[in-house]
Amino acid sequence: MKIKLTLRVWILIIALLLSVLAIKPNFQSGVVVNSIEFNTSIANAGLKTGEIIKQINNQEIKAKDDYSRVVSSLFLDGKEKRVDIKTTTNEYTVLTNQTLEITIDNIPSTRIQTGLDLRGGARALVQPDTKITDAQLDDLIAISRNRLNEYGLKDINIKPISDSSGNKYMLIEIAGATPRDLEDLIAQQGKFEAKIKNITVFGGGKQDIADVCRNDAKCAGIEACNPSQDGTFFCNFRFTVYLTENAAEKHADITKNISLDPTGKYLSEKLFLYVDDKEVDSLLVGAELRGKVTTQISIQGPGNGATEEEALKTSRENMKRLQTILITGSLPYKLNIVKLDTISPILGSKFIKLILLSGLFSMLAVALIILVRYKKIKASLALLLTSFSEIVIILGVAALIKWNLDLPSIAGILATIGTGVDQQIVILDEASKNKALSIIERMKRALFIVVSVYATAVASLLPLGWAAAGLFKGFVITTFIGITAGVLITRPAFSDMIKKMSE
Repeated sequence: MKIKLTLRVWILIIALLLSVLAIKPNFQSGVVVNSIEFNTSIANAGLKTGEIIKQINNQEIKAKDDYSRVVSSLFLDGKEKRVDIKTTTNEYTVLTNQTLEITIDNIPSTRIQTGLDLRGGARALVQPDTKITDAQLDDLIAISRNRLNEYGLKDINIKPISDSSGNKYMLIEIAGATPRDLEDLIAQQGKFEAKIKNITVFGGGKQDIADVCRNDAKCAGIEACNPSQDGTFFCNFRFTVYLTENAAEKHADITKNISLDPTGKYLSEKLFLYVDDKEVDSLLVGAELRGKVTTQISIQGPGNGATEEEALKTSRENMKRLQTILITGSLPYKLNIVKLDTISPILGSKFIKLILLSGLFSMLAVALIILVRYKKIKASLALLLTSFSEIVIILGVAALIKWNLDLPSIAGILATIGTGVDQQIVILDEASKNKALSIIERMKRALFIVVSVYATAVASLLPLGWAAAGLFKGFVITTFIGITAGVLITRPAFSDMIKKMSE
């Protein structure tokens, strides 16, 4: 018997198609650049994280093994070589006598992002030694991310965590790092300095910085974007920094004898910014500030890109980064490591395979039981379809919101499969008993039970999101996505399928 597709079934089909588009399976070859060591030849050549390397010296790069083979063969004699790198967007040439100072990985097969539980690396739960507000925690995360980036660690994830007692933490995850590496980086409290002619003008934080204009177009924004001679674009940003009185007097004393540049608009000496004694940027200082005691100074900087849109985006990111580092400066408190973990990527890959196999066999076993119990092969196939659909929808939403799937997230997916099967059995039971009621009434009763179970599950998930300093958040997110998709999409579609079969 041919089952007519109802509106609910069409909604399920559309949700599946949208989820597949969000996951976006990728069959492209090459390697993706994960991180680039700061101030190296390849970094100065313009290579950016996220670019996909296709060729090195005209040799095709399809995967990590190809990259390792080609690069290692170039420097066997230790002599300086020309290295031509071709990516999907650009071409770069460097002269070097050593392996390129970058880390690479195979191109992800989908948009689904995995946490360190599955990729491998180090993870630390960090707590400041004093009570802080949400705003202070946001600033702490921003300056910590900037500091770790400047150490050449690009593949990092830092997020705020709080527990039921109101304690605030940072969860820091770095792919490819060891716990010792992460512990050493966190142990450095850090400092910020702005120097002219190698003399410290002011540092970051409240001692020298009274305020930084960040969200006001009158004192912060992008001034202009223009094409450069090589076909790329560059933009300039400018924002105002408000110094304390002591910092303003020191700035005036240092700059009073500095000459102007040929344009007459700026000082001939730049303002250099340092984090942990490492230069991160250099900025122009307006000529009108020479030798003047002023608490208000204007700082500008560039942003480059292959297109005007990319240059604008880079400028905004550079401005935000500098604003953050100026207003926060060195960390004002010591960080204590509450928990430090290392995760093996081998364990992660094996775990994924086991989960996929166990999930598949579980669904097949349940479908077989349904076939034996109800003697309806179409009901078994409908159960398999809806269970599989929920997994695809969960992964699609996770890819869309860029949620990192970790071990708790995988556990949430398994929990969703279990609750989904239970509720579909409830629907089948209601459809097969109490024949005095119409099939429509029986499906209404079944869906009422499903919605009641959903409300109970949501109520129990909410406090779990803050348990153990939020380390179960992955379980909560994926479970909530799954049971919500079940109540709104898959369960109604399944009930329509069963109703049509009964009719």
